[in-house]
Amino acid sequence: MANITLAPLAPDDRNQFILENQEAFNCGALEEFGLRDDHFEDEGEIISRETIEASIDRGEAYRIRQDGRPVGGVVIRVDGERGELDLLFVSPKAHSKGIGYAAWCAVEQLHPEVTVWETVTPYFEKRNIHFYVNRCGFHIVEFYNSHHPDPNDPDAGQQMDEQFPDGMFRFEKRMNLSFKRQA
Repeated sequence: MANITLAPLAPDDRNQFILENQEAFNCGALEEFGLRDDHFEDEGEIISRETIEASIDRGEAYRIRQDGRPVGGVVIRVDGERGELDLLFVSPKAHSKGIGYAAWCAVEQLHPEVTVWETVTPYFEKRNIHFYVNRCGFHIVEFYNSHHPDPNDPDAGQQMDEQFPDGMFRFEKRMNLSFKRQA
């Protein structure tokens, strides 16, 4: 496995980071739905530039680098012992090489104070669901849908109906504190 590191997102790399994030998210939607997809947020993108920029602006954004070359990115938010994974993407050309898992391990090492990590992903992102549950140790703890919108997002009901009518999964990972103390 090649050397995987996280580097803070440089301002001059922001636009490329956004474009690569959109490419990675579109790949999953196109695999599932093909060109008939109606889940796209903005101008043919499953995740809009506005959504990605808001995530970057309110969190910590990192470039995932493999042997110094950018191969993906991650945006997290940390508030004390709670962490939220807003975005994690790996270039579709670099899938299935352990890069995402190595990047996630680096995030955990970056914030050992976090005892609970949380993230969400659309119901159709089988690759993501496998990654979070089977590789990273997250558990599905809630299913947001039109009958049960995200209570922390005032626009969630409308977004569910428009973009993800079949729902989103919320995941949590509770860190093993005794293991972390030994490390």
